Amino acid sequence: MSSWELVYTEYHPDRERLREALCTTGNGYFATRGAAPEARSDDHHYPGTYMAGCFNRLATEIAGRTVVNESMVNLPNWLPLELQLGEDAWLDLSQLEILDYRQALDMHRGLLRREVVLRDAAGRETRIEQWRCVHMRKLHLAMLHTRVVLQNWSGPVRLRSALDGRVANTGVSRYSDLNSRHLRHLDRRVVDPECVTLEVETNDSEIRIVQAARTRLYRGEAQVECAPLIEEQEDYISQTWNLELERNEPLQVEKIVALYTSRDDAIYRPGTEAEKAVRDAPRASVLSADHVQTWEQLWRRFSFELEHAPHGEDGGRMDDERTLRILRLHVFHLLQTCSPAAMDLDMSVPARGLHGEAYRGHVFWDELFIFPLLNLRMPAITRALLQYRYRRLDEARRAAREAGYRGAMYPWQSGSNGREESQKLHLNPESGRWIPDNSRRQRHVNSAIAFNIWQYYEVTEDKEFMAFIGAEMILEIARFWSSIAAYDGARARYVIKGVMGPDEYHDAYADSQSGGLDNNAYTNVMAVWVLHRALQLQTLLGTQRWDELCELLSLDAEELSRWRDISKKMFVPFHDDGIISQFEGYAELEEFDWAGYRRRYDDIQRLDRILEAEDDTPNRYKVSKQADVLMLFYLLSAEELQELFADLGYRFDPDTIPKNIDYYLQRTSHGSTLSRVVHSWVLSRSAREGAWELFCDALRSDIDDIQGGTTSEGIHAGAMAGTVDLVQRCFTGIETRDDILWLNPCLPEPLHRLGLQVHYRGQVLDLEMTSRRLRIKSQECVALPIRIGFRGETIQFSPGDCRELELESPCGRRRNA
Repeated sequence: MSSWELVYTEYHPDRERLREALCTTGNGYFATRGAAPEARSDDHHYPGTYMAGCFNRLATEIAGRTVVNESMVNLPNWLPLELQLGEDAWLDLSQLEILDYRQALDMHRGLLRREVVLRDAAGRETRIEQWRCVHMRKLHLAMLHTRVVLQNWSGPVRLRSALDGRVANTGVSRYSDLNSRHLRHLDRRVVDPECVTLEVETNDSEIRIVQAARTRLYRGEAQVECAPLIEEQEDYISQTWNLELERNEPLQVEKIVALYTSRDDAIYRPGTEAEKAVRDAPRASVLSADHVQTWEQLWRRFSFELEHAPHGEDGGRMDDERTLRILRLHVFHLLQTCSPAAMDLDMSVPARGLHGEAYRGHVFWDELFIFPLLNLRMPAITRALLQYRYRRLDEARRAAREAGYRGAMYPWQSGSNGREESQKLHLNPESGRWIPDNSRRQRHVNSAIAFNIWQYYEVTEDKEFMAFIGAEMILEIARFWSSIAAYDGARARYVIKGVMGPDEYHDAYADSQSGGLDNNAYTNVMAVWVLHRALQLQTLLGTQRWDELCELLSLDAEELSRWRDISKKMFVPFHDDGIISQFEGYAELEEFDWAGYRRRYDDIQRLDRILEAEDDTPNRYKVSKQADVLMLFYLLSAEELQELFADLGYRFDPDTIPKNIDYYLQRTSHGSTLSRVVHSWVLSRSAREGAWELFCDALRSDIDDIQGGTTSEGIHAGAMAGTVDLVQRCFTGIETRDDILWLNPCLPEPLHRLGLQVHYRGQVLDLEMTSRRLRIKSQECVALPIRIGFRGETIQFSPGDCRELELESPCGRRRNA
């Protein structure tokens, strides 16, 4: 099995939903789960097609309240292609003997293949070969190619191709009490003997969706001229062909589908465009060639080379092929979710991709883990995705005003128009109870957005973007932090109350009737970081643009003075022993009985659900779902943190970072896929034990479905990108700060060699490293010289330059050591 393929050689109905998520094919505009063409939604299968930005809202009565949820809509299923062999029932793998089975996701070509040989009760053997793709360049097109061979018999074969709008959002069992039917039927049409269309509309947002399908049959290379039988229901249309096939006579079926909606640019009517697209499409083999070429070009930008050390220093947990396969799988799904071909779309990155219905397709803070990978490979994608936040700046301003603040307060969960989409109630499947949801208090998402803007600029030096898009967002986010921060005279410091940190287990004080916590350390420190960057913009932008923004935002000297004051007087809680407290009062919480709960439960990743079912709450204990304080060491270098704390008047010794890591790692359940990414990162930066094990576990999160069986509901985009970024930035020691590309490689012991390519300020750099040597080669291009930092010194690097640098020890001083 190649490291470019994800292969399954047996059919396991109980694992099909997981495989369907992992074998999703898409292009950033829409994606289709890897369900078999004959599959229908049931306990084992869940066909689903989702389009970026296609949301709809439905109201449901829950626990005496009217709850409105906005969801990414499951669109009509374009896949159905069913076979009836002889006089048997329509093909169902579970009812036949499977002689051979192979399903392979070809990541290099962007194709999903399936080969199966079946035997029925009469001993008749049939081979079915299929491949499909969602076109990576022609965003509206998808195709399914099927080849059928009767291996030891001749006889009648019936084939049915359909567009099926009888769908709902039922892919997540936790949402089963919520209304789920988002579509209403508008029209269906037989265009000609080859082509049919189905038109539906979302029943609240009124987005029109049209699918057109062209199905052709071939005996050898000769097209079958046979008019199909048409079956029509209100939200369903199918074509059925009845054929007689000879033994070993191949029948080929090509189904090419176009998807258009009323949200698309440069169209007249969705139906007109869909019909035109399938009518003009060439044969599938020709159409797929362009698709494969596009993927091959993408992989040149997103390639990795790595070799594991001999003698199995990782205990046999990983090898070159498996590690590369998973890393490529993660890149593959990321590029299907935010494709360069879809950069003109009004979209960002749903936390669970376009792969399922978990989190309802909403955008959280996962960009924080995704953009670093894109910045250094194809930064134009990041630029396009940041526009999603800019277009919703006014909605963030409105949210701040309604909450009594100034500036822009972005939501924890964002969907169509940028309003807060977080639930007010959520279901605990352990107890069956609907309980209050305070997650909207995670105001730290605002700092994540500002951080993403700044990091994009550091990599690209895109001054136009910063001047006319990024800076306005950073300033309004800084204004929000200034507004929410209150001066505490007794402390002579500013405080931020009523928020949640990334941990999510802690959403209130145990004895409080109101939600939120005071002075979450991560929130407060990152608010200060934002204020520093906002003030730095005056120098970066120059007088003219700075003055324009001050006029536009009514930003005066008095307000800027307050920002400077807060940036020097923000309160940060500490334990008595110098550990950074996760929030004020954390040190007084009870220690948790980890050993006892591990004995009682097979899986304690979701302690919040377990404790609530026991009429208890994690708010009483020193437990964390994922990294909170440690996010500071994930995002910021030791030098940056030392400067920030010094400005605040706190003494912070970088040598205490390992102590903080140990303290919180022991109290974390890893209830989020992001948790192992962050913990592996902070341990790797200080070259400490446990980093590689956590990296391997993070790699396995989706492919082995170790996160409570949730991958079937959608991949975890942030964790997928985060694991790739561990290789790209953490193991290489890449940091982009102060107009310098810093490199400080520290390969984990199980890795012998690492090679990759990064793009920085117009130059393309090929990096190759071992534990003892670093080679940097800049490709020939037209670009200005850049500065590369290495072991405290800077090197000017021009296009075409090449340097080999010796690493004095297997691992130099880490930035967070």
